[in-house]
Amino acid sequence: MKSYYRSLISMLFLVIILSGCSVNDQTTAEDSNKQDTSKDKVELTVSAAASLQDAMTNIKADFEKENPNIILNFNFGGSGALQQQISQGAPVDVFISAAEDKFQVLEDDGLIDKSDRTDLVGNELVLVVPKESNNRIKGFEELTKAGKIALGTPETVPAGQYGKDTLENLKLWSEIEDKVIFAKDVRQVLTYVETNNVDAGIVYKTDALTSDKVEIAATAEENTHDPIIYPAGIIKDSSHYKEAKTFYDYLQTDATLKTLEHYGFRRP
Repeated sequence: MKSYYRSLISMLFLVIILSGCSVNDQTTAEDSNKQDTSKDKVELTVSAAASLQDAMTNIKADFEKENPNIILNFNFGGSGALQQQISQGAPVDVFISAAEDKFQVLEDDGLIDKSDRTDLVGNELVLVVPKESNNRIKGFEELTKAGKIALGTPETVPAGQYGKDTLENLKLWSEIEDKVIFAKDVRQVLTYVETNNVDAGIVYKTDALTSDKVEIAATAEENTHDPIIYPAGIIKDSSHYKEAKTFYDYLQTDATLKTLEHYGFRRP
């Protein structure tokens, strides 16, 4: 009888030990899977013109849903400043500029291959004024009546260069130059107008459409400035070229272009 109980107890201990091992193996396997999943995640840095901020926030959500192993980190700013950062070695995977000349610098320096670049979308240049203003400007020619005018710094902000070109072609620049308040990017120009700190500002149409505090007073004629094209490309030294190419290709899909059109951009 004692022998029977001893055998029974031994069997119970064996079952408990085996069960424990099974649980440990399963836990180890699950932990391993979690670690593998974590290792598979790739983070991309995308430097993009400030005027793309709203559209890209939407596109980021859609892209990451379709590509859960890729995380997009955006760096928004003036295209000239972003180009300089990349030229100086900033770890960027994809660049989307608001001007071809800033982009061309990187191509000429061999930092972007011609086979990895595309003209993504286009835009329009507009004059905006505060909705609540006592000094309502109704067109470019009336800027001589303005007290202060906001404009992106031409050397680093493409919209600022397009704006200056437009004002020069309209023979207005010399008359209003002293009234210009320069900004680091188009979003800062928009903020100056929204807060009534200036009487008018020059921004892209896409920026103007994001605000209910400004009105479009006029649209610049296309022959007053260079074509507004947004080139996009993969940085040659990207440490995640395969994933960068996946995002680069996604930017050119019909769904993404429709999203950009929704925000006021045009197909070039």
